Amino acid sequence: MKQFYTLVFCLFGLTLFAQQPYYDDVDLTLTGEALYIELQNKISTYNTSFTYGDNRDTIKTTDDEDFNDADGSDTSSTLWLIYGHDDDDENCTTDLTRDEDSFGGTSCLYNREHTFARGLASPDMGTASNGSTGIVADPHNVRPSDQQMNNNKGNLLFTAGTGVAGNVGGLWYPGDEWKGDVARIIMYMYTRYGDQCLPELVGTGPKEGTTDMLQLLLQWNIEDDVSSFEMQRNDYLETVYLSRNPFIDNPALATVIWGGDDATDTWGVLLSTDEFTVNEIKMFPNPVKGQLLNIHTQKDLQVDIYDILGKRILKSNVSANNNKLNVSSLSKGVYLVRLKSNDGVITKKLIKQ
Repeated sequence: MKQFYTLVFCLFGLTLFAQQPYYDDVDLTLTGEALYIELQNKISTYNTSFTYGDNRDTIKTTDDEDFNDADGSDTSSTLWLIYGHDDDDENCTTDLTRDEDSFGGTSCLYNREHTFARGLASPDMGTASNGSTGIVADPHNVRPSDQQMNNNKGNLLFTAGTGVAGNVGGLWYPGDEWKGDVARIIMYMYTRYGDQCLPELVGTGPKEGTTDMLQLLLQWNIEDDVSSFEMQRNDYLETVYLSRNPFIDNPALATVIWGGDDATDTWGVLLSTDEFTVNEIKMFPNPVKGQLLNIHTQKDLQVDIYDILGKRILKSNVSANNNKLNVSSLSKGVYLVRLKSNDGVITKKLIKQ
């Protein structure tokens, strides 16, 4: 949901983002299956008494429209509806938001959607009664959805598409604003529950290399970055469910485990390498007052510039023969410049005056 909110990052020192204390006992130097197992062990500690019925109350905070007040004391009464996209088309099925008390199974009400469809797990997740616990109650997988939209999605497999959510040739596209949320939920479910929630059970297309992760989900994880709304859910669920979704906290964990193109490295450490040292490039003037920033390098570099809230605002490429970057669009302030080559990534601080 990057259109609505951008993930708020914290700076760590000058160049790195801070990781949450939740991961202090996780060995983040691991890669591939070893990191997958490490995270699986971490998120397997949860509130065993949490029920499917508890989601009725929890989503009033986790999915609250006013994320600034999502501490349990908010006065907002409106929820985001997954797969929704338009409150003004006089069609409640496509609503983006809904009053939190408009819950039920009839027209223009919302209900609880299992993003990893309950019946597609193998074995399935069992009965979703209010007293049910375990996988069927896992709030990381439960989102409010318009009841008709939920019925339309049903057990359709996720597939590629563009635009808003809907049926694509008997498959389901979650929408441009929701595909990243969906990808990170499926990654969580596969990590938490293993083969019971294989990505291929709910999605289409090839896998990445020899892993069990679908390329489609890895791409969605990159294209639709983490929102403050997702982080709001993660923060609150840690308090009531006692676990977090690691791929919301750092999408690059998916890259390290399953490969593919680089996702956003929220903490600024997972995709860095020792071989790519600061001495190999020069970035000047810094502070920059004019329109051009010089990046002297002998490598081909991908350049991503982020503001201090973690929003990417400029993407370009530089090389030894073309090393001037136009930064006239940047307002005055502090930025992070992420420089990626074939052998690694570094992040440097930039001041625009």
